[in-house]
Amino acid sequence: MAERQILATSGGMCLTGRGGVFQWRLGGLIRHALRLSGKRQPRLCFVNTASGDNDPGLRGSYAAAAGFEVFAHHLQLFPMPNVDDIADYLGSMDVIWVGGGSVANLLALWHLHGVDEAMRQAWEAGVVLAGVSAGSICWHVGGTTDSFGPELRTITNGLALLPYGNGVHYDSEEQRRPLVQRLVATRALPRTFTTDDGTGLHYIGTDLAEAVSELPGRSAWRVEAEGADGVVESRLPTRLLDDE
Repeated sequence: MAERQILATSGGMCLTGRGGVFQWRLGGLIRHALRLSGKRQPRLCFVNTASGDNDPGLRGSYAAAAGFEVFAHHLQLFPMPNVDDIADYLGSMDVIWVGGGSVANLLALWHLHGVDEAMRQAWEAGVVLAGVSAGSICWHVGGTTDSFGPELRTITNGLALLPYGNGVHYDSEEQRRPLVQRLVATRALPRTFTTDDGTGLHYIGTDLAEAVSELPGRSAWRVEAEGADGVVESRLPTRLLDDE
């Protein structure tokens, strides 16, 4: 049976340039996902459903991959799917990177088009599933989201490939930490793993293998219920990725 891997992050893309000319590049977390595939020139599929498959995002994804030893592809659902067989297409990839945006809209559209089941099949076949923000929460039971407006709300209809909650942007958005803790305390979310910006969670099967970061001084966290209405938050050992 192929090894099932997920890299769920709050990072991945980096902006580089000078003199007012900038472009997106593959950051350390995406490059780590590529290494996890074990392929010298992996097939990398960008999935930007959460941002509405907007053209600038798609162009930026391909520009980011330029200069790296990858074969870049993409799956889009707007205005219609760009491939005939989504499951076959995703199953042919080595790494799938899901971008950020609205996780609620992403999950609704994935269910409508069968992408949710296609992702499960790809994961079980050994394709590395990875992503940022919405592309992190989606693999879990659920988490906190701004999909419905600036006031964060809860989402609990994730793909549940991983039987945990997930919190993203844990150090940079002030509503995230208290809401995650409240949701875990009330059992609205199960045990929850969270990431500071620049940090990712590498799962093998459904077990957390390690936390990694593309930025120094950032951490991942575990939040668990304790007693009737309490929580325990624990900082996880977080390995700083080599800048390759």
